[in-house]
Amino acid sequence: MSSSPKRTSGNPATQAKIDLTVKQQREQKRQEKLAEYQRQLAKRRRSKAVWWTVGSVATLVVVALIVASVVLTPRPVEIARGDGDGTGISGLETFENTANHVEGTVDYAQNPPAGGDHNAVWLNCGVYTEPQQNENAVHALEHGAVWITYDAAQVDDAELATLKAQLPSSYIVLSPYDGLDSPIVLSAWNAQVKVDSADDERIGEFLAAYWRSTSAPEPNAACTGGIDGPGKVS
Repeated sequence: MSSSPKRTSGNPATQAKIDLTVKQQREQKRQEKLAEYQRQLAKRRRSKAVWWTVGSVATLVVVALIVASVVLTPRPVEIARGDGDGTGISGLETFENTANHVEGTVDYAQNPPAGGDHNAVWLNCGVYTEPQQNENAVHALEHGAVWITYDAAQVDDAELATLKAQLPSSYIVLSPYDGLDSPIVLSAWNAQVKVDSADDERIGEFLAAYWRSTSAPEPNAACTGGIDGPGKVS
């Protein structure tokens, strides 16, 4: 894909101003995407609150409850595709990984992996209740998915529900993972951030920057049609 050439100037002072302007524009775009994600999330939470209010009114007839559940069920959060620029995210780690198709297991540089050589078949995106094979999950990252892993011993059901409520409906893999050094880890291709709580604002920031990122090796490839790992629930 072609892109507009970067503006340059032979004058160092002028060039510095041009570079600053480009950086400001990128930051503005990132903030706009994050704001849209937060609006979608707030809308989802409002819809959920209304649904529970309706469901708690004992005088409603069964038909009214069914209609309300259909109309008011929260829709998945949807956000714009990221550009792979998460430079403003506190604690973000970035890497340089290869992207070859290989057989067998891979000794990854990150734990959990944030890219690298991987199996030729990708893991279908979705929610899993069991740990997944690294080599298949990394292939999903190559397609622009975000892999969210969590320590099942530190993340209870309530916190897991809070985490799920923030996620887009596609290009997400959510699964427990053994041996994490943080309760929750978000991984995209060559990027990773570790958080202690599902309420951490960096979750939204990471998704805004890396969900279906155009900087992934194969950003338009599918996240379905591969294989389902063990414990897939949605």
